[in-house]
Amino acid sequence: MATNREFHARSLKDPEGFWAEEARRIDWHKPFGKVLEYTNPPFSKWFVGGETNLCYNAVDRHVKERGDQDALVWISTEVHQKRAFTYGELYAEVNRFAAVLRDLGVGKGDRVLIYMPMTPEAVFAMLATVRLGAIHSVVFGGFAAASLAARIDDARPKVMITSDAGMRMGKVIALKPLVDESMRLAKHPPRHVVVVDRGIDQKMTLTQGRDIDYAQAREKQRGVEVPVTWLESNEPSYILYTSGTTGKPKGVQRDTGGYAVALAASMRHIFCSNPGEAYFCTSDIGWVVGHSYIVYGPLINGSTTIMYEGVPMRPDAGIWWKIVQDYKVTSMFSSPTAIRVLKKQDPAWMKKYDTSTLRYLYLAGEPLDEPTARWVSESLGAQIVDNYWQTESGWPILTACPGVEDTPRKFGSPSFAAYGYRLKLKHEETGKEVATGEKGVLCIAPPLPPGAMSTIWGDDARFVSTYFKSFADEMVYTTFDWATRDADGYYFVLGRTDDVINVAGHRLGTREIEEAVQAHANVAEVAVVGVADSLKGQVPMAFAVVKDSARIATPELAAAHEKEIMATVDKELGAIGRPSRVCFVTALPKTRSGKLLRRSIQAICEGRDPGDLTTIEDPGALEQIRAALRG
Repeated sequence: MATNREFHARSLKDPEGFWAEEARRIDWHKPFGKVLEYTNPPFSKWFVGGETNLCYNAVDRHVKERGDQDALVWISTEVHQKRAFTYGELYAEVNRFAAVLRDLGVGKGDRVLIYMPMTPEAVFAMLATVRLGAIHSVVFGGFAAASLAARIDDARPKVMITSDAGMRMGKVIALKPLVDESMRLAKHPPRHVVVVDRGIDQKMTLTQGRDIDYAQAREKQRGVEVPVTWLESNEPSYILYTSGTTGKPKGVQRDTGGYAVALAASMRHIFCSNPGEAYFCTSDIGWVVGHSYIVYGPLINGSTTIMYEGVPMRPDAGIWWKIVQDYKVTSMFSSPTAIRVLKKQDPAWMKKYDTSTLRYLYLAGEPLDEPTARWVSESLGAQIVDNYWQTESGWPILTACPGVEDTPRKFGSPSFAAYGYRLKLKHEETGKEVATGEKGVLCIAPPLPPGAMSTIWGDDARFVSTYFKSFADEMVYTTFDWATRDADGYYFVLGRTDDVINVAGHRLGTREIEEAVQAHANVAEVAVVGVADSLKGQVPMAFAVVKDSARIATPELAAAHEKEIMATVDKELGAIGRPSRVCFVTALPKTRSGKLLRRSIQAICEGRDPGDLTTIEDPGALEQIRAALRG
């Protein structure tokens, strides 16, 4: 067995030989003719000419050997239900859902937008879509109607799939009314909406001629088998929207073959999950972690994937460890925020259940602090593997690879570059590579490895200008994260270089939140910054200039107005984008050329030096920020 250093070196020295070997982990309908085509930088094509299908690799190929093994186990502490599906049963459910979509005209290249809670039907919908050669776009159920409409107009789906409602902390979150509103707001709404009625929202209504009751449609497809549509490796499998520095979200486009190979390899080299073992990822399918490591990765690997609807403290703080015990979970994936929440509970919950099967707990989403990592490692007796990646990468960029070599870990570090990634730490201004221990911008020298985004949906030019134009000296992919590398080669991620906020692992553009705040009729101007938070990593904070100051004339009026603005953000963007505070000022700190001094505002919020202020137009504006924070 090669060392991790040798394994990584080979992936860079001989990428075609390396990835050709990894490609044997999936089934190909037609073999590829060329491993890598990189004739139009920075666009890379992997496994050119090969034909495969994500659904086939995740479901069909396992039915013969492990048809009676559990493929998907769904546990909901919100509705107090459990459902399990063997690979044979998953095959049947996916085919029925695919038949429903096929009857609605969905075929190769069509888009299907999925706006669903964490239910098995959401997984069936994803797999059914790619089975047909169509492209799914899953939108997190926490986004509001206006955000959903923006994604509809960008993806232009033929069909939308939704549910009556989701549940969180025992509270009903009605989804269908948001879908109805998004259909009204969208310029290009889909022709049909398939509705999975859970019976939670008793007020839900269906629109005649447009809405399809899934239970009724499913009943007509009993025993139907839908042939797999084979796709050339580089044809798209899905679109997943992620925030950027502009108000318009970016549709990250993923290919088919490269993604399947990358996930299959990562399940062995990084996540150490063997076929037949239980794998538990606590994310949501609306995020990239859910796509890669609730749905596709574990199923392609032949694992039993556990899908959880609920929070880590209900019915008590031991629920996750009970799941580990009951299903003999060997590998688990969660976030530092979730572990910090559990750290505040009675430590007895960490010892109540038998977690001896758990070999590794993987944590990603935001930087993992050393006290949290040490606490959970000692409490569980499991090894902690910190890893770092993005929606754009699809799988880890920085990680230990215990399936290759069980290298020592350093608390607070996601270890080394994963195989396939040629990383550089570049000086923000000069572009030169920084010295050991010096802060630099984390970059990837192209071609990007298999599984990484292939472009931005419908906008190749934006893909190049957003990710590959930060440095004049060379074309490199920019992660927009600061990092350092120590003398032993371990990386430490320090936070964003741009105006994107990382809230509990979910990236939100400050511009998106600002636009939502400004949707309130009385807001003239606003600045939103991300402020360090001990639990979530960062939280958004807003500073607003109002048109009618009489509405904030007293502390009571100001507090009421703040609540109004929060409600506007909930309506425009969703509660996920709600600022922790809205502070009122009469002027925002800007340069003489009119640029907002976001970093200075952020520094003041965090009690740091605001830096060079020689270009500030009105120094009193910063004093207003300080005064607003004191108030």
